[in-house]
Amino acid sequence: MATLAPFIPVQPPRVADWQPGWRGLFGERMRNTIYGWPEPAFDEFYRKRRILGFTVHIVTDPDMVGRVLLDNKENYLRPGIAQRILSPLIGNGLLSSEGEDWKKQRRIVAPTFAPGAVAKMAAAIARVATQQTNGWLSGAIRTDMARAATDATMQIIADTLFSSDARLTARAAGEHIDNLVLASGQARVSTILGLQDFDLTPMMMRARRGRVYLRNTLTAMVRERGPSGGADDFFGGLIRALYDQFPAAEAEALAVDNAITFYVAGHETTANALAWTIYLLAAQPSLQEDARAEAVAALDGDVTTLADRLPLLRQILDEAMRLYPPAPRFDREAKAADRLGDAEIAAGDLISLWPWVMHRHRKLWDNPDVFDHTRFAPEAKAKLHRFQYLPFGGGPRVCVGARFAVVEALVILAHWLAARRFSMPPGFTPHPMGTVTLRPKGGMWLMMEPV
Repeated sequence: MATLAPFIPVQPPRVADWQPGWRGLFGERMRNTIYGWPEPAFDEFYRKRRILGFTVHIVTDPDMVGRVLLDNKENYLRPGIAQRILSPLIGNGLLSSEGEDWKKQRRIVAPTFAPGAVAKMAAAIARVATQQTNGWLSGAIRTDMARAATDATMQIIADTLFSSDARLTARAAGEHIDNLVLASGQARVSTILGLQDFDLTPMMMRARRGRVYLRNTLTAMVRERGPSGGADDFFGGLIRALYDQFPAAEAEALAVDNAITFYVAGHETTANALAWTIYLLAAQPSLQEDARAEAVAALDGDVTTLADRLPLLRQILDEAMRLYPPAPRFDREAKAADRLGDAEIAAGDLISLWPWVMHRHRKLWDNPDVFDHTRFAPEAKAKLHRFQYLPFGGGPRVCVGARFAVVEALVILAHWLAARRFSMPPGFTPHPMGTVTLRPKGGMWLMMEPV
């Protein structure tokens, strides 16, 4: 039997060597953070750069990353420039807060995403996935699976965390989120200089309208519920806990900030992981059939443990998030001088961590641009460095919803595969686009037909 050729999924073009830092502030490199990376970045573990007066250390060595995210974590905070980019959208919620505020908010939300609590949400996730697949047209059709993923994850977030509030699943809400995410991920000169509110480009004007829409919508929801929190759901528990621990005005603001954080981040990253996973399966029909067989068998059982009965699909999802990490970069700012390996770090320096580069680094992975789900078979996964694979970040600030995201993605994928067969349309190639998240530009247009 002939051996199948290795599958090399699509990625943006690279360049031969490092380019001047200002090049990233214009053209395609500004719009797409993973475009035009230099080949040497995938062979070396460290590079120091000067960009518009900032000293930036690009770090991809797992030991150095571990020092930033864990061993000396108190010295590495979210950068001031990141606050300027994100604070208009998410304020001082869990994603952007530091110190005691962060610890308090983390303790409040953590129980919602504990393994037992997530297992109880599996039925709600499955209901959304079943309703979606039942509504698909029969016959072979070409459809945007990125849109399908977003529709599903938005509904699931609304159902599981916000008592199915219809305002959160309106198409207008999704469009505003798209505009905010696209603008937030770009290294625009106006943002770096703190002048984003005076940027009159169409993209930034759409982003500001999106910011106003989301804050007004979620502020209205908080005020409707009041300090008692209303319904006994995640949102209600969050409101009650914040009012117990903070003054009323601050509690209201934090409730809005965290609602935005979990609403936007809670569906955007999982939707992108779904889109890239289904692309990888559509491009590999034999692997898709194996995953389908596993999914069909697993669906005949207790939904609360469904995700645990999908080991092959979990490996495929893990590999999808290696090749297309939901968040392609994140940064820290040094509070005081430190040393990372042989590199001297000064107070105020920026540490730039890039899962996009680490996950494709030639010193960390064999044939890193090739799809190979067996990298995440149990025996292989156990050998990975703790800070080699970072789909959800790392250290104490690892994504609190990571377990929820994985269960959600596996349950949706199982239902998709059991209901339809997916294939690549002639002439279609997805285009990975890095902003705050990593999404397929223009959608993920696949053929699907009944099994």
